[in-house]
Amino acid sequence: MADADDVRRLALALPHVVENDSDGFDFRVGDKGFVWSYPERRAGKPRVIRTDIAVLYVGDEAEKQALLLGEPELFFTTRAYDELPLVMLRLARVDVDRLDELVTDAWRMRAPDSLQ
Repeated sequence: MADADDVRRLALALPHVVENDSDGFDFRVGDKGFVWSYPERRAGKPRVIRTDIAVLYVGDEAEKQALLLGEPELFFTTRAYDELPLVMLRLARVDVDRLDELVTDAWRMRAPDSLQ
């Protein structure tokens, strides 16, 4: 199964990717985030950066719902992400090949045409 090191390796293999300094991982292309560590928020407690969960850009609500409904063992969301084209991915439950597909798709949707 996958982990934060796999996310880092796959994201950095893509063209024009920059890793922002963070307590976990945070990857951008053309100043737009496409995959990062989940900043879990709990009422009355400090935010915790979860490197076992990746937040992925998915493009639109239809794709988000397809992933959430089709593979609930892998994907989830929270109220903070309502109406945003983002899903959370449980890294321990996804294989590296599928993670590669997801990270690459997120990169493609965020990278400007001039960088692809």
